[in-house]
Amino acid sequence: MGRAFAYVILGGGVAAGYAALELVRHRNGVSPGELCIISDEAVAPYERPALSKGYLLPRGAARLPAFHTCVGANDELLTEQWYKEHGIELVLATRVISADLRRKTLLTDTGETISYKTLIVATGARALKLEEFGVGGSHAANVCYLRNLEDADKMVGVMRSCHGGSAVVIGGGYIGMECAAALVAHEIKVTMVFPGKHCMDRLFTPKIAEFYEKYYTAKGVAFIKGTAVTSLEVSDGKVTEAILRDGRRLPCDMVVVGIGARANTGLFDGQLATEKRGGIKVDARMRASDAAVYAVGDVAAFPVALFGGDLRRFEHVDCARRTARRAASAILQDPAASNGDNAKEEGFDYLPFFYSRVFALSWQFYGDNAAGDAVIHFGDFSPGPAAPRFGACWVGAGGRVGGVFLEGGTREQSESAASAVRRGATVAELAGELERRGLTFAVDPEGRLRRDCIAAGGYAWHATVGVAAAVSIAAFVYWYGWKAPYVLKRDF
Repeated sequence: MGRAFAYVILGGGVAAGYAALELVRHRNGVSPGELCIISDEAVAPYERPALSKGYLLPRGAARLPAFHTCVGANDELLTEQWYKEHGIELVLATRVISADLRRKTLLTDTGETISYKTLIVATGARALKLEEFGVGGSHAANVCYLRNLEDADKMVGVMRSCHGGSAVVIGGGYIGMECAAALVAHEIKVTMVFPGKHCMDRLFTPKIAEFYEKYYTAKGVAFIKGTAVTSLEVSDGKVTEAILRDGRRLPCDMVVVGIGARANTGLFDGQLATEKRGGIKVDARMRASDAAVYAVGDVAAFPVALFGGDLRRFEHVDCARRTARRAASAILQDPAASNGDNAKEEGFDYLPFFYSRVFALSWQFYGDNAAGDAVIHFGDFSPGPAAPRFGACWVGAGGRVGGVFLEGGTREQSESAASAVRRGATVAELAGELERRGLTFAVDPEGRLRRDCIAAGGYAWHATVGVAAAVSIAAFVYWYGWKAPYVLKRDF
């Protein structure tokens, strides 16, 4: 028993919806009956960030169908009816258990064989489990992960049953920070435990992290850093205590686990070339080592033009959207259009973008925080009743800005910061002009620059460079006129 399609999208996350919309809209398009989406979830593709940013809230929570793709980019709402109207087959609540790329077939857990001419792998990533670190207890009724709608439904139910109780959040990254904010909103006392020196240590500098940790502490969140949960005490099917490496015991009514994710590439082991950090290697058009296969979103390791063609993999919604559109466009492009196209050599013209919204806070980051020689902080990091407005920039060789972080920036400031990173603006070129343009949150009431500069690559920058960088970031909105399409406009 089996069916055949010209195009199959394997996976039902963010990337699947955006790829489907691009395939339908492309000038060459797809005909009814040509496209199939296979997902192990029971619903059509949706905007996954809504789960941690809106779904968990006690009031005014986001619910389907309001956050199906592609509303996160202010585009069409792709409900199941939309797929039906465009002749797209949705194979939901179905898991693919094996893939044979030589035969171009996929075998589902229902025993059906689905064949394709072109396959888009959009299988995303799975949440790492405690058991992978030698800690049992994931089976407990009050232990929650957050990766899909089923996880979110479980967490909402557990939070409602724990109103006024306590929770232990294991992990200090995206999921840990956003879920902790949701727990506070449910009037649950939160203790966060993670092995790093500060929260979000893969992105935040110590100074940035200090602000957010103080903000969370003021909301009642406790931080236990530099250690890990080594076991969970389970009684009657529920966790009652989390036990730390040093023997401390934390009584709790629920546990939230956010300790990372791993790309879902197992179906293609030995069949597709992979990158050492776990992604499927693709070219600048998202095409894998098998010419009939494209990979997008969390599973794709693609060459980034901004980084000289280096392979990078990003687990973020913006990457899922853009790589999905890129692959769909490449699949349907006219053969003549690719003649002489040097995209393969240069890499995909992609600017990394990350963001989060917690409590009344909202931050964005553009670019790369790994290659800079210095980090310059600017703005006001002090707590207070006013909305915080601060940021940082990562400055590399030649004074070029490689990354920008903004908390509380306006849409125009964020777009301009993105533009500056994309073109590799240098502090030296901008400093004089920008200093004459008027500043907002980089200047204190006496007109003095709020800034500091820390070494990040083995040497410290001269103070005047730190000043120039601080000025330039705050004034990007005035200097760069062209817009960068990287700022999300939705509330999730």
